[in-house]
Amino acid sequence: MSNTLKRIIGGAILAAIIVVAALLENWGFHAVRWIAVIATLGMITEMILAIKRADTKIKSGRSLFVFLGFLAWLIVVLFSAYYVGARPWMMLLLLMIICCADIGAWFFGKILGGDKMWERLSPHKTWSGQIAGIVCGTFASIMYGMLGTDTFLPQLLWIGISVSLLSQYGDLTASWIKRRLGLKDFGNIIPGHGGFLDRFDGWIYALPVVWFILMH
Repeated sequence: MSNTLKRIIGGAILAAIIVVAALLENWGFHAVRWIAVIATLGMITEMILAIKRADTKIKSGRSLFVFLGFLAWLIVVLFSAYYVGARPWMMLLLLMIICCADIGAWFFGKILGGDKMWERLSPHKTWSGQIAGIVCGTFASIMYGMLGTDTFLPQLLWIGISVSLLSQYGDLTASWIKRRLGLKDFGNIIPGHGGFLDRFDGWIYALPVVWFILMH
């Protein structure tokens, strides 16, 4: 099976899960919250397994504290997923922004090229891609408000910019951790997309920040 076909299958599975979650929410079951929790538990599990199978030299000294610190942060992400997941409209907005920022950064970064952001860490990410990702994510946020209220909501502009940036730096953080562990992907549970951490790394900073804002 080609990598492209795997990606199509993986994307179709994720889309089907979103549709099922929307139907279950309509029937009164808090599917979004529990799907978010399950996905985050998958991220934590993958990180634990990645640390366990890493080379002994990699796990020694300062690196071990880095990995354990990242694992502790994922527990914060878990609580954030539980709290934010109780607001399906907010989780949908986050998913839209993160997905559009990710796709926009990949697509326009590939077309426009230009200077690399951090070539040693992620050789394919460019500054043009990051800017395009922010624009696409912000556009998705504004359209979310327009479709729901037929009104331009200025706060969605800042939410779009902030979440797009946070999601991209979550991606970079996950890439950095993978490099230190000597891994290409954290897992292969999602065909063509890697593991939970590879697919939901945009949550790493976005979810805790949104949780903090909602609590205040």
